[in-house]
Amino acid sequence: MKTTETPAPLPAESGAPVTKTDVRPPPPVKEKKEGTVLNVFSHGVLVIWAFMVVMPLLWAVMTSFKDDRSIFSSPWSLPDSLHFDNWSRAWTQANMSDYFLNTVLVVGGSLIGTLVLGSMAAYVLARFDFPGNRFIYYLFIGGMSFPIMLALVPLFYVVNNMGLLNTIHGLILVYIAYSLPFTVFFLTAFFRTLPTSIAEAAFVDGASHSRTFFQIMLPMAKPGLISVGIFNFLGQWNQYMLPTVLNTDPDKRVLTQGLVQLAVSQGYKGDWSGLFAGLVMAMLPVLAAYIVFQRQVVQGLTAGALK
Repeated sequence: MKTTETPAPLPAESGAPVTKTDVRPPPPVKEKKEGTVLNVFSHGVLVIWAFMVVMPLLWAVMTSFKDDRSIFSSPWSLPDSLHFDNWSRAWTQANMSDYFLNTVLVVGGSLIGTLVLGSMAAYVLARFDFPGNRFIYYLFIGGMSFPIMLALVPLFYVVNNMGLLNTIHGLILVYIAYSLPFTVFFLTAFFRTLPTSIAEAAFVDGASHSRTFFQIMLPMAKPGLISVGIFNFLGQWNQYMLPTVLNTDPDKRVLTQGLVQLAVSQGYKGDWSGLFAGLVMAMLPVLAAYIVFQRQVVQGLTAGALK
């Protein structure tokens, strides 16, 4: 005679209290392991990328304190002694001080003009619906895709006929026109993310459009302005083709032209130690600007990407 064994009741069915030993842990999830491998791989790629970016900068700074003989005999070694005369020679004898001042004037004036005009145009395109709104917006986008090399010849004739060739203010106007398409494109997306209720409340209180823009909306768009300002600063500070074509006056050269002149100084015998010192001088303002405003740059990029 067969007897069937009755399975023991579970603790919950028998009324017995459930203890910690009765609860079995869930099996390990395979996705967690795959996520760990992906994180390790992505961090490894970022480390390699950071090394590729930082290493040339460190090498340029290190080389700026060497003499010409050490640069070629032992390019990867630390300098035996710090040759600060490279910096003083580049700053005084190579006229880097004059080039630096000209660059500050050109980039500073063009940056202010670009942000003022670009923010006003972007605010109108983002907030007001009128016939031709999208057409004007797409014209600015089309300006981003137009290669600057195709515009050099007609641009030269236009600037020459206006009497602005070889002038600081002529370069400022050209830089503004060169930077406006991206500025309008970026700030239009940013202004669309700002709440409309505050502007409507200002209109109800009797504020004009200009007062609402400059006192309310523009301060709210500060992260976007800083972000696009940094991008424009990088492009204008490192611009070489436009000043080479439109500015041939030796007394009004900018830094990029000065570095090329420093590379072929004394005929075609390059002053390499002075060249690297001038190169580091040109890089320092860009690095300082990004280090100071890096948080605002990230905020502006994330906010502008929402729409």
